Amino acid sequence: MTETDTAHAQRMLVLSLVVVGMGFTVLFPVLAPLGREMGLSELQITAIIGASSLTVFLSSPRWGRLSDSLGRKRIILTGIFGFTAGTVLFNSTLHMGLAGWITGTTLFFALLVTRVMHASVMSATMPAANAYMADVTSVANRTRGMGAAGAANNVGAILGPAVAVFAVLSLTTPLWIMAAAALLNGLFVWRYLPELPKHSPGFVPPRMKYTDPRILPFVIVGVTMFMGNALVQQTMGFRFQDALNLTGAETAQTMGVAMMASAVCSLFAQGFVVQRVEVAPFTLLKLALPILIVAFVIMALAENRWALTGALMVQGFGMGLAGPGFMAGASLAVSKQEQGAVAGVAGSCGPLGFTIGPLLGGLLYQFSPTLPYTTAAIIYVILLAGMPWLGRRVAVHQAD
Repeated sequence: MTETDTAHAQRMLVLSLVVVGMGFTVLFPVLAPLGREMGLSELQITAIIGASSLTVFLSSPRWGRLSDSLGRKRIILTGIFGFTAGTVLFNSTLHMGLAGWITGTTLFFALLVTRVMHASVMSATMPAANAYMADVTSVANRTRGMGAAGAANNVGAILGPAVAVFAVLSLTTPLWIMAAAALLNGLFVWRYLPELPKHSPGFVPPRMKYTDPRILPFVIVGVTMFMGNALVQQTMGFRFQDALNLTGAETAQTMGVAMMASAVCSLFAQGFVVQRVEVAPFTLLKLALPILIVAFVIMALAENRWALTGALMVQGFGMGLAGPGFMAGASLAVSKQEQGAVAGVAGSCGPLGFTIGPLLGGLLYQFSPTLPYTTAAIIYVILLAGMPWLGRRVAVHQAD
């Protein structure tokens, strides 16, 4: 690839990741009020997210390896079109629940199964996209490249909750809009994203363990960090609704605006700070943790809209620093031939955190509305205390 072709590929990938980011975040503002309207408990609602995240965790490493053998573009397209089909299936189940055609335990398991089916295919996109970005960036520019990919996701994260304003028509309208947007995105990627050269025939994609000492520090930090992030993110819908005494539609709109503000702060961190400051990936993680601890403390103490929104903004900035540091650090620790494998493993750390976090958050919220946030703060304090020990084990692959 020439330098011009590489720049073109990066732009096409970044534009596509905007829509992917929208798809991952559009559900968050509407699921809590949707679930309550259908008579589901907080634990059942968060269990649906937890099960889908577990599916992404289990699927991502395999999709990452397949992108090595079948090609990055093919796997990215599989994930995008799978997202479209899965959203249609999940939304149809939601409509049956809202109409009262299925209720109670049957509804819960129907939503659980359709969401798992959805997640198993849509999980192909991110590991292949991250491996693609690693392929078209140099070692010196890897952190910036991952920052650009993360910034694209955060633009999507801004626009995704913004689609929640259409909840005034119906609570499922934002999800139908995203199904259509994902279909168009898939056609865009198919037409304009260049295909990268495949490995030579007979190439066997390497397997990578989570315990591989080269990436183990990033796996520990990533899983713990995303678990704490998910623990609060999946309960904030309940927090807004209960603290502010909102209806379901009002909750979706208020939470959507707050998540947009959070994503703007994350975008600023990834698109401005990370792009302009020469900092090692693990250092970015160490800088992010105190900021996130402050955010969770504010969430535990806040009782009004502006304070809760401000806490989400602080959290967004902290995660904006942490995300590129996590992905770039894991990528730089391994060889070029292992980029698909490491992208799959690193990409599954977030879903593993989002498997544990929502279940724990939903359980804690039923005991006390502030307990999820104090728990997250304690988890991050423990992680921060262990960072010097983990930092001594960080490796950087020496190019051949």
